Parts: sequence; C-alpha cells; structure tokens
Amino acid sequence: MDPSKIREKIGRFRILVVGRANAGKTTILQRVCNTRENPVICNSAGEKIDPAVLEASRDRGLHDIENEMTFESNPGFIFHDSRGFEAGGESEFDKVKAFIASRSKEPRLKDQLHVIWYCIPMDEACRSFTKGETKFFSQCDTGNIPVIVLFTKFDALYDEAYARLKSEGVSMKEAGRLAPKHAEDSFATGSQLKFLYHSKDIRHPPKCHICLPNMDSDDADCGLLIERTAGTLDNEVLKQLFVSTQQTNLEICMKYAVEM
Repeated sequence: MDPSKIREKIGRFRILVVGRANAGKTTILQRVCNTRENPVICNSAGEKIDPAVLEASRDRGLHDIENEMTFESNPGFIFHDSRGFEAGGESEFDKVKAFIASRSKEPRLKDQLHVIWYCIPMDEACRSFTKGETKFFSQCDTGNIPVIVLFTKFDALYDEAYARLKSEGVSMKEAGRLAPKHAEDSFATGSQLKFLYHSKDIRHPPKCHICLPNMDSDDADCGLLIERTAGTLDNEVLKQLFVSTQQTNLEICMKYAVEM
C-alpha cells in the first residue's frame, strides 16, 4: 500500500514511552523527531494544554497518560508519557496497565497503541531493575504491542570502562578509544540482560533492547532505535507507516521500500 494512503487511513504512529524521572525520555523523542523544541501536549479531546498548567499539575503529583505529545517538526508521531512506577507506585502501574489494555481493544488501528519504549537510565548508582520495572515485565501482558527497552544515558558506562582501563595501565588516548567497546561487551554478558531475558521472574520480556549513549549531543544518532523498532512490527501496514513517518534514517526507508 502507498505510504501516503496508509497515513491518510491510519493517521499517526502512536508510542507509549515509560520510564523513571530523568531517564532522558524527552531528549530521545526530540532526536527521533529531529528537533530541539519542546513538545506540544494536548488532552484526549485534542485541546492544547498550557505548559504552566501542565507543570502545576505535575507539581501536585497529577499526570494523565491519555495526554498526547507531538513535535511540530514531525507531527506524524503521537507519544504518550508514563512517569515510571516509582513516581506513582501501585496507582501508576495500574494506570499504565489499564491504558495498554484499553488501547488494545480500540477497533480502529489509528487509536491503538503501536509500540512501547521502556526507558531505563544507566547513569544511576544502582542499575539493577527497580521493583516497578520488574513488576511491569512480570505482570503486564502487552499482547501484540511490542516492547523495546531503551538503556538510556549509556555513556555513563563508557566513563567506568575508561577508568578501569586507565587503572590497568592503558594510555588516556587508547582508553578513550577502547572504552565504548569494553562497556558494550561487558553489558552484553552482564546481569541486567540475563535478568531481563532469562529470569523466572520475567514472564513478559521485551522484544529487544537498545543501548543509547550521548543522546544529548548535537550529532546523536537514533538510527538503530528506528531500525530495531521497525523490526519488531509484525503488522506490515504499521511497519510501512512507521518507516515512512520517521525522518532520521533514510537508509531504512530505502531498505523497506525494496523489501515491500
């Protein structure tokens, strides 16, 4: 089907973004939409919400997952934001679970949730999964909605690898060159991924994961996130919609144009 006809029929691609406070969620969405501007936030009726009102609500602990976040640079994406379960505890988890279930029952594809990005920051002292994150992957069955874990702020592990290499007598220049690869290799065989994919406590593991370093830099690359997301979509119409909506990875547009 022609991408323009798909967009005409379905409208926009809808993503739920889950994560702790300061997990770098907004920065990643800005990169995906190729902008530095703040998002436009509307309520479920499509009415724009004043940022001051929104901030006041957040200060009072109020948050509406039904609110829709878009960026003027690429309005083809609709994002829904969850604060992460440490912020609202049991109540926030129930809201997210209900939201996913409700969107799954929507009869029209345009109103359904199409993918979930779960952000886990790697710059915190304790990098083990929180109780809320473990609960999500053990109790929240998302059905046909793919979940991708985004290990954000991954460059924090580069710093640790650099220090480790330096302590082993490696020169500053060589340590800087080797640190990213050492960090990535260590993480690939580490406890976090073993727990996420192989623990008996995890009944609903994600489709895949991705490590995202330096997303706040001007030349940040989210191409792999785009590629992995497209690869998790089994619905060919949704895959075409996603690929044609994103504007940061031209290679994937050409790849899927040939395959489809």
